Amino acid sequence: MIDLALLILRVVIGAIFIAHGAQKLFGSFGGPGLEGTTGFFGQLGIKPAGAMALAAGLAEFVGGILLAAGFLTPIAALALIATMAVAAVKVHLGNGFFATEGGYEYNLALSVVALTFILAGAGAYSLDAAIGFFW
Repeated sequence: MIDLALLILRVVIGAIFIAHGAQKLFGSFGGPGLEGTTGFFGQLGIKPAGAMALAAGLAEFVGGILLAAGFLTPIAALALIATMAVAAVKVHLGNGFFATEGGYEYNLALSVVALTFILAGAGAYSLDAAIGFFW
């Protein structure tokens, strides 16, 4: 049952990250696309804005795909945690805890889920398990 739970959690959280990455990279789902994300990062003082926007979008999009598939799971999870940490500090920390007020609650929740996969592994129903990577 734990392996099934890990599979469900991986796929759902992976899909959330894929969607957020697609917003940043392609403008999908009403997102700003790479140009808009670059502009936003520039407003936040993140430099070089274009490269960091691309890195964040790719971390979320590719990291989400890898997480959902359970492939290179610890590496994907680390990339996702790093992206959420930057978002929490640069965008949300000053707004307090609750997401309803623009706080870091959501970033923290996603980071803890990603950390869970570093600690527990992707589970038996993953590409990592199928090819004998990690645990």
